[in-house]
Amino acid sequence: MNRIYLFLVSILIINACNKAPKNNAPVIKKEKIVKQFGFTLNNYHVLKDTVRSGDSFGTILEKNNLFYPQIYNIVQKAKQVYDVRKINIGKPYTILFAKDSLRTPELFIYQPNLIEYVLVSLNDSLWAEKKAKAVKLVEFEAEGTITSSLSETMEEKKLSPLLSNELSEIYAWTIDFFRLEKGDNFKILYTGKYVDDSIYVGLNRIHSAYFEHRKKSFYAIEFEIDPKRGIFEYFDEKGKNLRRAFLRAPVQFSRISSRYNLKRKIAYYGRVRPHLGTDFAAPIGTKIRATASGTVVKSGYTRGNGNYVTIKHNATYSTQYLHMKKRGVKRGQFVRQGDYIGTVGMTGNTSGPHVCYRFWKNGRQVDPLKTKLPEAKPISQNLKDKYLTYMKPIKHQLDSIVTNVTFVKRIR
Repeated sequence: MNRIYLFLVSILIINACNKAPKNNAPVIKKEKIVKQFGFTLNNYHVLKDTVRSGDSFGTILEKNNLFYPQIYNIVQKAKQVYDVRKINIGKPYTILFAKDSLRTPELFIYQPNLIEYVLVSLNDSLWAEKKAKAVKLVEFEAEGTITSSLSETMEEKKLSPLLSNELSEIYAWTIDFFRLEKGDNFKILYTGKYVDDSIYVGLNRIHSAYFEHRKKSFYAIEFEIDPKRGIFEYFDEKGKNLRRAFLRAPVQFSRISSRYNLKRKIAYYGRVRPHLGTDFAAPIGTKIRATASGTVVKSGYTRGNGNYVTIKHNATYSTQYLHMKKRGVKRGQFVRQGDYIGTVGMTGNTSGPHVCYRFWKNGRQVDPLKTKLPEAKPISQNLKDKYLTYMKPIKHQLDSIVTNVTFVKRIR
C-alpha cells in the first residue's frame, strides 16, 4: 500500500511541476502596428484634429512649432498640388511629429473628403502630393414594395436616395416613376463603396434590378458591351436594350414641373398659351446634358428663351434646352449623348429655376414622353448569346430575393 501511495504522490508532484510556470518573467505585449495614409503611425507622435472656426493652414502650423517664412515656402510648394489656404471647417487633419525631444513636425495630412487626402511635407525637403484611399466595393441586395412613392419606400428601408435616381435612369423609357402604383415592387443588386474596411463613402452603382409595375415584370441586367472602353448597358431577360437613342431627361435627379400641354395656362403670361416643352425643375447650376448625340446648330440668347442651345441629331430629330444660366457649347460643336452642354438657370421668361426641354420630330414640336422614339443600337448576335448565358444566374439570384423583409442583405 505504501508503494502505491508513494507512486500516486510522485505522479501528482510531476504534474504540478509541469503546470508550473517555467519562470517568473513578465509577459511583454507587442505594440499593435497602426498604418494609415501609407505611414506607420507608431514611428511618430500623432496629432489628430479638425479644422475649427478661425483656423487656417498657417495658424494650425504656428500652434505646432512652425513659423514664417517657412510656412510661406510650404504653401508655395503645396499649392502646385492643392491650395492648402482653402481648408474647410469641420474637415479632419493629422500632423505627424518626429519622436525627438523637439517634437519636430514632419508631415501635415488634410482630408477634404472621405476618400482623398493631401500630404504636405513640413521638413527641409518640401513636397506635396494628393492621394486617395483604396476603395473596396461591397455587394448588397435589397427590395421594397411601393406604398406611396419610390423615394419614400427607399427611406423606409433606410436605403440611399441615390438608388431611386439610379433606378429611374435605368428604367427611364420603361417605367414612369411619377405614376407608380401601390403594390409595385423592386429587387436590386448593387455595390457600395467603403474605405478603411468599414467606412461607407457612397453608392457605386446598381448592377441588376427587377421591377414589377402593374403586375408586369421588368428585368434590367448590366452587361459589358465594350471591354476596351468599359461601356456597360442594361438589358432585359430577352437581351433587349433598355436604353433608347435619347435620354428621357436632360438633367439628372430632377422632377417634371410642367409637361407638354397645348392648352396650359402659363403663370408667367397669365393666360392660356400652348406649352411646347417639358420643364424639368432643378437647382440653379445643375448640369444639363445632351439627350442624344448630334451637332449644336444654335447657342445663343433671346428675350424669351434666355440662354439656350439647339442640337440637330439627324434629319428627323432636334432638341432645344432653354433658360440656362450658362451655355457650355458653341455652334458647330459635336456632342455625344450625356455630354455637358450648360447649367440650369432662370434666364429669359421664367418664374423659377428649370430647363425647358423642347423636342422636334420631322420639323414639328412633339411631346418626347409620349412619342415613340428609336431604340439604341441592338446588341450583336454574338454578344447576345454571351449575354443570355451570363444573365441566367443573375436572374435566378434576383428571383430568389425574398420580398417584404426589413433588412438589406450584404452578399460579400
